[in-house]
Amino acid sequence: MDERGSVLVLTNPYDVTADVVLHLLARRRVPVVRLDPGTDLHTGASLTATYRANRQWGTLRTTSRELDTTRVRSVWVRRPSPYEGPPGLDGQDRRFAAEQALWGAGGILASLPEARYVNHPWNNRAAEFKPSQLSTAQRCRFLVPDTTITNDPEEAREFITSHRGEVVYKPLWNTRYRVDDQPHSVWVRKVREAEITEAVSVCPHLFQAKVDKAFDARVTAVGNRLFGTRIDSPDLDWRYRQDLMTCEPIEVPASVAHPITAYLTELRLIYGAFDFAVTASGEWYFLECNPNGQWAWQSAETTTAIAFAIADQLEKGPGT
Repeated sequence: MDERGSVLVLTNPYDVTADVVLHLLARRRVPVVRLDPGTDLHTGASLTATYRANRQWGTLRTTSRELDTTRVRSVWVRRPSPYEGPPGLDGQDRRFAAEQALWGAGGILASLPEARYVNHPWNNRAAEFKPSQLSTAQRCRFLVPDTTITNDPEEAREFITSHRGEVVYKPLWNTRYRVDDQPHSVWVRKVREAEITEAVSVCPHLFQAKVDKAFDARVTAVGNRLFGTRIDSPDLDWRYRQDLMTCEPIEVPASVAHPITAYLTELRLIYGAFDFAVTASGEWYFLECNPNGQWAWQSAETTTAIAFAIADQLEKGPGT
């Protein structure tokens, strides 16, 4: 066992993106324990934390590992399954077990002494709120498209009118949604004033001035290392038909790099996936930052570089 301890990776068993980094850590002989707390704690894994006489210690046992939780050097919060409770329980019993697991196991795993988090789960959650993203982006001096978030239909109509109809709608959260019992995604799309009905009053909606973009850009930030990708797509939302998009590495201008550093610092993030709309004149408009965004879909060169940067963060542990 390495004297600096193990890396704890919190993710689901189907996360092939995590595998890329885990292979690198294995080659470096860094010990790794992989856990999906939302499911593994129902299938043989156990987690204990003890707090006594100004000390805390604990043990994580999985089907293949036993880990002293005071010996965790880093925690990589990737894509763990949600806490949904044991499948053998129904109704309120399952909800009770799920919430106890979230607040119990989730709390333990977010409070390991001396561990380095990439990213800390509570910082991830705080950084996922789009209003917070936009507010932070403004303070960090990004260019931000005019945006309104409202549940007032008249406010929405006025916003669209003031921008001569060049407005898009985007959801505030990627909520699970089904149409005819099939999974359905809500994509970013242009919206017309005539489409605004009283249904807007049901919940807040995000409307944003449409950027006259030449292309999209993704900047993946890992600590102080930035990896830029240019994305060309026939669609307003490049995620809609990813088989039609092309991407290639692109240099990140200093006018964007400096605000990214400030943004990560303010929201206490080590990792962030920033999306921009770039105009023909070279203006980079901030759209959002996913604090736990996917990255292995980019070019092989960029994907490999990001994997090495994440492995470096996990290997070095806290205080370095």
